[in-house]
Amino acid sequence: MHNITNHSSAMDIKDEGHLNLDLDIGMKNGCIDLAFELQPETLAIQDAVKLLLQALHEDVNREGIKKTPFRVAKALREGTRGYKLKVKDYVQSALFPEAGLDEGVGQAGGVGGLVVVRDLDHYSYCECCLLPFHVRCHIGYVPSGQRVLGLSKFSRVTDVFAKRLQDPQRLADDICSALQHWVKPAGVAVVLECSHIHFPSLDLDSLHLSSHRGFAKLLVSSGSGVFEDESSNLWGEFRSFLMFKGVKTQALCRNGSSVEEWCPSVKSSSKFSPEEDPEMVSAVVSILKSLGEDPLRKELIATPTRFLKWMLNFQRTNLEMKLNGVNSAKVNGEVKEKRLHCELNMPFWSMCEHHLLPFYGVVHIGYFCAEGSNHNPIGSSLMKSIVHFYGFKLQVQERMTRQIAETLSPLVGGDVIVVAEAGHTCMISRGIEKFGSSTATIAVLGRFSSDNSARAMFLDKIHTTNALKTDSGSPF
Repeated sequence: MHNITNHSSAMDIKDEGHLNLDLDIGMKNGCIDLAFELQPETLAIQDAVKLLLQALHEDVNREGIKKTPFRVAKALREGTRGYKLKVKDYVQSALFPEAGLDEGVGQAGGVGGLVVVRDLDHYSYCECCLLPFHVRCHIGYVPSGQRVLGLSKFSRVTDVFAKRLQDPQRLADDICSALQHWVKPAGVAVVLECSHIHFPSLDLDSLHLSSHRGFAKLLVSSGSGVFEDESSNLWGEFRSFLMFKGVKTQALCRNGSSVEEWCPSVKSSSKFSPEEDPEMVSAVVSILKSLGEDPLRKELIATPTRFLKWMLNFQRTNLEMKLNGVNSAKVNGEVKEKRLHCELNMPFWSMCEHHLLPFYGVVHIGYFCAEGSNHNPIGSSLMKSIVHFYGFKLQVQERMTRQIAETLSPLVGGDVIVVAEAGHTCMISRGIEKFGSSTATIAVLGRFSSDNSARAMFLDKIHTTNALKTDSGSPF
């Protein structure tokens, strides 16, 4: 846990926009009044994204990707708008008188009563790799001066600092320090539950180890005033309120331990190490500048390289030859009754071609295979290879599902069903900010396109298998 001391001058600097850098472009001579799409920052990010797409061997004029540079610029600028927001604009008009109890009678309301606001869902952009991470914020404070802060403003203050390039501990400290400075309570406690997507493995040989490891998770805290001592009774009460909601407070990092390398890009052991292209690095540096950041800040020096390492995972040429040598199914000898074969919960990673943000999840495949001597089910490793092949591209989920089905169809005799279930980071890191949502897509060929009972049988297999995993405590 970090303890926060109330330094007014330091807080003023933070509140005016973290580093409050003058942008190298676009903030002078009245340009701020230009339409968003014409602002120099937007144009600079678009140019940088076009260069990155071309480095991925993409046609920047292809339908579906033509507007991606603008969509990325919009998402990034919206996701880092906190640099231009001020805490005082939200707080000063939302401090309400609340008498509380007389001295010596007890503690409540605006005099000494603990107030806890839980489960504030936000996202922030990781300063190590420029990917969004999910933040669930819990705040406790002890009002003083017979006034309380309007409850909605805790989320507003969190957003001011979350909508920046951040790391979890600094984010907790920023929120705590801002509330202490502007609300002037007896003390503030902040706990953040942070989840960061893992970097995928490009190594096909490691697929059987299940490269889908979910999320890197971290719990951090910060305290000020009466919460400076984390062994105090008040901290104990605050933690109790969090435990009521299932927060495992025993996992809290102490004094920043394990925080520095929480981002998977920092500790990634992937064998894939792309050559550093100076033009691509310069493009990412341009993006950082256009967001109002200083690319020379020590925490950002390695960010362009880490971001490119993520992006180049999805360079389409890397996997083009992996499906060579796969032959279509041939019917020889007597064909007996066909039986449903299933391969479920195969992990995949992909990148949304509309926003250049990751989506990830599992693919389920079902097909009918005749029980004859020359009709053997196709291997699990081959199906995983096909899923891997179509996942590691700039994609949309609907297309990926169809492509997997079309590739498998001639290999299994035509009867195939494919279901993909995925979480999309673009659903949390853009305007909709729909946390916890997921998307399922389905493609059916052959018998599955007309046989409702066959589809129902396969979907029931998915349900039964996942229900058993849940009962046994297996992770998704």
